[in-house]
Amino acid sequence: MKPFLILQLRPETDAADAEFASMLARSGLDTSHTHRVRLDCETLAPELDVSDYAGVIVGGGPGCVSDPPETKSPMDAQIEAQVMALMPQITARDHPFMGCCYGLGVLAAHLGGEVSQAQYGEPVGPSACRLTEAGQADPLTADLPKAFDAFVGHKEAVQALPPGAVHLVASDPCPFQMIRHGQNVYATQFHPEADAPDFEQRIRIYKDHGYFPPETADDLIAACHAAEVTVPGEILRRFAERYG
Repeated sequence: MKPFLILQLRPETDAADAEFASMLARSGLDTSHTHRVRLDCETLAPELDVSDYAGVIVGGGPGCVSDPPETKSPMDAQIEAQVMALMPQITARDHPFMGCCYGLGVLAAHLGGEVSQAQYGEPVGPSACRLTEAGQADPLTADLPKAFDAFVGHKEAVQALPPGAVHLVASDPCPFQMIRHGQNVYATQFHPEADAPDFEQRIRIYKDHGYFPPETADDLIAACHAAEVTVPGEILRRFAERYG
């Protein structure tokens, strides 16, 4: 059995460790079936072949692909460059891929779509999502509730469906919550790995990073714990099961 390559983009160790643990919990994978790489402190081999892995999962992070290059820190630029360098292999081979939050921006930018901070922002916390007609037929989302809550936290968003992509999940504040390219390349704006304790931790870690007014942190945490968020984790589990 080939392992899944899990790429993490968070430079905060406590957030990265918690995210990895949540990815394992939601996907049903264990450490023996994953190869974890933290791109803030590790470099991918230039000869990396994605076909050596059952699939690639990209986590979230505080960077934005839409930030002007001159404003990106050397670390953010390095992380983004490494992920972007894998995308030609992934899309050309239609290799199983699940991009979570930041990963949606990476996929959309690679496909020539518009990713920006112009519109489609939404409050950090639970967001009401719904399956599109295509989402009701896709293997990862078919037979799920047509409406469900998911945890979101982002500054940028996909502004229009990228060329060649299929729209699977929408929300009113941010229309492009999940897309697919080809048959096996997926990305979500929401965090399929996250539960309420995850988001409480992230709200505390990133409260001064411009996602929300810091004084609203406690209210956002309370909203996360009051929400019932289970469907997104099932999507990640189905991805691991389908391609593992």
